[in-house]
Amino acid sequence: MDEINPFRRKVTTYSALLYLYGVMKQFEIPIIYRSPLISAIKNQRKQQDKMKKDFTPTLLDLGHLNVYLARHFGFCYGVENAIEISFRTIEENPGRPIYLLSEMIHNPQVNADLQARGVRFLQDTHGQQIIPFESLTADDIVIIPAFGTTLEIEEKLHHAGIHTERYNTTCPFVEKVWNRSAQIAQKKYTIVVHGKPGHEETRATFSHAAAETPTVIVRDMAEAKLLAEYITGARSPESFDEHFKGQYSPGFDVTKDLTRIGVVNQTTMLASDTQAIADFLRQTMIETFRLTQASAETHFADTRDTLCYATLDNQSAINGLLAVPADLAIIVGGYNSSNTSHLVELCEEKMPTYFISGEEKILSAEEILHYNFHAKREEKTTNWLPSAAPARILISSGASCPDALVESVIRKLAGYYEATASLDELITTLEA
Repeated sequence: MDEINPFRRKVTTYSALLYLYGVMKQFEIPIIYRSPLISAIKNQRKQQDKMKKDFTPTLLDLGHLNVYLARHFGFCYGVENAIEISFRTIEENPGRPIYLLSEMIHNPQVNADLQARGVRFLQDTHGQQIIPFESLTADDIVIIPAFGTTLEIEEKLHHAGIHTERYNTTCPFVEKVWNRSAQIAQKKYTIVVHGKPGHEETRATFSHAAAETPTVIVRDMAEAKLLAEYITGARSPESFDEHFKGQYSPGFDVTKDLTRIGVVNQTTMLASDTQAIADFLRQTMIETFRLTQASAETHFADTRDTLCYATLDNQSAINGLLAVPADLAIIVGGYNSSNTSHLVELCEEKMPTYFISGEEKILSAEEILHYNFHAKREEKTTNWLPSAAPARILISSGASCPDALVESVIRKLAGYYEATASLDELITTLEA
């Protein structure tokens, strides 16, 4: 595979290099995704808290409506990078066939906007082929999405004469996970990936890791505990396929490949879950191989540096948001967005939470159409808005959600509480 992608262990994108060297690039994002209100709030908070240690929310006091905005939400570095490259590619190549390997990010508005500009998807979000790779020519452009892709797909594109380096929008933090996996693979560790097996990013990370060393995916703590039973010998190796079918690399040998392990993650998983799984498996190795805490690294690699900063910030901001007494929470984002669903999961533990893709899902002051990600379906709830004033509503959004959608939600809520004028006054004050 090295001849296909000889630099896969290194950060490959210019923007990623800028970030890792501490130069925060300013991205050119289409104005349709921007929000004057949200931009002003974020800029103000950034000036007040440059080290990003304050996770308390921002209060928008609109009289009969109090909106609490999470400290961190919306487009992350990797998403802005992907959007900028995609729209610039369209502008610079009029009339030329442009394809996206799959969804650019998990946001329906952004993906629809790209398709409206002539971009075509080669695969759906589950990896099912829409347009055959065999139909591509060397003159076509193929954009690699922010999730990255597998080495197998890179090879297919390479053989079609397509060079994706210029149009590779893989998030630098996803690449960081790949790089770290390669480093510990060189030390003969097996990789345990905490992620959703069908997710684009997990498929890509699994492919890169499996090219270097035995690799297995665990989706949650329950599967981590199952894996621990194979580590300790409590379960027979013969039953491994029953529990991890389709989640381990070819030739995986349970008896020898689980003696030295390291945990990396799909970057959009709950950081606390990844850490809990890593801590649990680390303790399993200590007890199984009779190690001390100091000698644990002989059987368990330290990979805490693979957690994504944006995921950590957004999840920490939700914890800060939930410290505020409130009536309900609204989370805005794509329904197939992993990082967004985890924000919903955190809020659901505390209060009624509505997961919506945009303001159009707020049907009226009496009805809201929201997504139940557990059952994977939209549901309608009535009498959802509090009647007592002031109503206290918590709001956040996923890393692939445009700020403009969040402002639209706030504006619609303000209308129900006769607070539109107060909102407009606030925007004027913030912009002054």
